[in-house]
Amino acid sequence: MPEPSNPQSGVLYGRRILLGVSGSIAAYKAAPLTRLLIKAGAEVQVILTEAAVAFVTPLTLGTLSKKPVLTGFLRNAAAGEWHNHVELGLWADALLIAPASANTIGQLANGLCPNLLCAVYLSARCPIFLAPAMDVDMFAHPAVTQNLVRLRSFGNHVFDSPSGELASGLSGHGRMLEPEDIVAKLEQFFNP
Repeated sequence: MPEPSNPQSGVLYGRRILLGVSGSIAAYKAAPLTRLLIKAGAEVQVILTEAAVAFVTPLTLGTLSKKPVLTGFLRNAAAGEWHNHVELGLWADALLIAPASANTIGQLANGLCPNLLCAVYLSARCPIFLAPAMDVDMFAHPAVTQNLVRLRSFGNHVFDSPSGELASGLSGHGRMLEPEDIVAKLEQFFNP
């Protein structure tokens, strides 16, 4: 029987990972992804876009990450408390956006800032990883293709989208990379 891995010896142990989740049916994969990152010893702070909340709940991801999930700029509007995107961007060892929807990809590529996740992206000094997730025709659209090229030109790490069955019933590229593969790629990046 294989011996269980010791997260304290892994390359993700103690790493501070900001996990951004945007609005895509693949948002359900954020739960096992969070669990795997925590199991690897990472500290995970989840940021959900407003659209992502329709697919996965803050309660689920907060329970798995052991931290309150951030869904907007304001923490307590009456008290003037807010989530400081600059501090979040400085805190992180990596910003991972998984899934990265076509909408979020477009916002990031063009410097738009309609939500906390995009503000953190624009403030982050850490390596940034994106796992695109959308239907095959959206993924192949020239606007999305150009946005992904642009994001790569900024130094972002964009994971390839595997081909396979999509939520629409179509088959092709656009699937989000599986959580296990994302964690493996992060480990590969941080491996000294």
